[in-house]
Amino acid sequence: MRKKVFVSGCYDLLHSGHVEFFRQAASYGELYVGIGSDATIRELKHHDPMFPEAERLFMVRAIRYVHDAFVNAGSGYLDFTPTVDALRPDVFVVNEDGASDAKRQFCDERGIAYVVLQRVPAEGLTARSSTCLKNSMNRRG
Repeated sequence: MRKKVFVSGCYDLLHSGHVEFFRQAASYGELYVGIGSDATIRELKHHDPMFPEAERLFMVRAIRYVHDAFVNAGSGYLDFTPTVDALRPDVFVVNEDGASDAKRQFCDERGIAYVVLQRVPAEGLTARSSTCLKNSMNRRG
């Protein structure tokens, strides 16, 4: 039986960096994605999401590396807690920007392997991040 792998994020400005992250995470097993709810984005980022959670869920589920995706039912920084407790993954993957002691402790308490990936673009592509895309859009606006 393949291991269950979990990642979590907002995925509001879905881009090639996210897809490459999903590809790399899926190399550890069957990939499940938790998506931050609209309410969580408002709470943590202090703005409305560009795309509503139903649309973000649709887009993430359409990516071939993703086995399934869910809108996280919790709130705050660890909004994925109910999702992880229901799914019971073997591996929790984050990128280097999303790594934290709180997430590592969360995984340790549940016996989940914690993997931190370096942010590397897909071969032949430019590195992308949501922050860089937002800054670029603001400069054009």
